[in-house]
Amino acid sequence: MKKIISLLLIAALAGCASVVKVEGEQTVNQRMKVQLTDAWNKLPTNAQPYELWTQEGVMLDQLRLWAGVKPGQSLLAMPSSSSGQKAPRVPTYTAGMTPDQLVTLFEIMYSVDGSLVTMEKVEPALFAGEKGVQFEFAVTRKGDDVQMRGVGWVAVRNNELFAASFVAPRMAFFPRLRPLAERVVQSARIQG
Repeated sequence: MKKIISLLLIAALAGCASVVKVEGEQTVNQRMKVQLTDAWNKLPTNAQPYELWTQEGVMLDQLRLWAGVKPGQSLLAMPSSSSGQKAPRVPTYTAGMTPDQLVTLFEIMYSVDGSLVTMEKVEPALFAGEKGVQFEFAVTRKGDDVQMRGVGWVAVRNNELFAASFVAPRMAFFPRLRPLAERVVQSARIQG
């Protein structure tokens, strides 16, 4: 039994080897700068079009940042499916989307794994110095039924999408970590 626990611990620690602590000024996709007042842990995203940061671990909180998404590009890289099953909807940005359509992209993204997503609030807001929208949502995570809360921001500049979203379990982690995520978002500035 001790041998199994030791092997699991070693495997878990090896999986954390690629996590990088980020602080100070950071550049996302060479297109957006953010200023961090708190350290975050940046995780590898395996070809995803966003950066993924966390405070407590990806199962407990996720801050995702997109910068310079071009028309026709997806907000989420989907794994290839050769099982003959119907492919899930892919949240793809197109030029000229309305604010409601932009928010729907995030609803699709957070529900692609079968999780239940409910959009609760959408309002105009500035993001990265541009007019956009802020939205709040609830997620019932598939697999473990954890009740999550989320908040997101999205804006378009020169037909490119810039966005951020933060999700965490609603009872303790979301209220505690949301202000940290909001500080990152409030500091965002588009480059170029």
